[in-house]
Amino acid sequence: MSRLFWLNDKQWSKIEPLLPHYGSPPRADDRRILSGIVHVLRCGCRWCDCPAEYGPYTTVYNRFNRWSRKGIWQSIYAALTGDERTSRQLLVDSTHIKAHRSAAGAKRGEQCQAIGRSRGGRTTKIHALSDGKGRPLVLALTPGQAADIRMLPVMLDAAPPANELLADKAYDSDSVREDLLGRGMRPVIPNKDDRKFLHPFDRKRYRGRNAIERMFCRLKDFRRIATRYDKLARNYLASLCLAALVSCWLR
Repeated sequence: MSRLFWLNDKQWSKIEPLLPHYGSPPRADDRRILSGIVHVLRCGCRWCDCPAEYGPYTTVYNRFNRWSRKGIWQSIYAALTGDERTSRQLLVDSTHIKAHRSAAGAKRGEQCQAIGRSRGGRTTKIHALSDGKGRPLVLALTPGQAADIRMLPVMLDAAPPANELLADKAYDSDSVREDLLGRGMRPVIPNKDDRKFLHPFDRKRYRGRNAIERMFCRLKDFRRIATRYDKLARNYLASLCLAALVSCWLR
C-alpha cells in the first residue's frame, strides 16, 4: 500500500469540483479511480497490471480513455491553471520521447498521431511553454523530426502576455525575434555560432531557463511520459496534462 499513489486532500479538493457530473448509474469512487490512473502513469505498468486497490483495471482504463476522447483531462488542466496563467517571464523548450513499439498501429498512420522518425528512431516531441517557476502553461505534441521553431508562434498565441521569453539557440532566428518584439516581449536567446550579426544577449537572465529543464525532469519521473506507449496522441497528451498537474501545479 505504501508504494501506491493516492491523491491527498489538498489535491482532491481542487480536482473534485471540476469533474463531470452526469451518467447513470453513479460512477465508482472518482478519487480512487483517478489515483489509479496517476499510479499507472507514474510507475509505467500496463493498464491490466493496475493494482486491485484501485478497482477493476478495466474501469481505470475506460475512465481515462473515455475522458481523454471527450477532452475532459485537458479541460481540468486548463481550469486548474487558468487563475495562475500570469507571468512576466516565459520559458520555452522541447524534448524527444522514445515511442515504444506498442505505440504503433494507430489508424491514419503514425504522423497523424505525433510519431515521427529522427536520429533516435521513432519519437514524439513534447513542446512546452512554462512560466518563470517552471510550471507548464502550454503543452503540444509533434512528430520527433519537427523543428522546435515552428511550434513557437502557436504556443505564444495560447500563452498569457509576458515581458520576455527565454529560449535556447534552436529558437534563434530573425523572424522569431521580430515576432517577440511585436508582442511586446524581450527575446533572451543566445546567438547561434554561425551568426554574422550578433544580437544583445543577457547571460545573467538566461540562467533562469534551467527551470524548464527541471520541469521536463519532473514530467519524466512518470514512466509513461518518459516512454510513449499510447497509440493515440490525444491519450498521450492527456497523460502529459495529468503528470504536469500532479508534479508541477498540485505539489
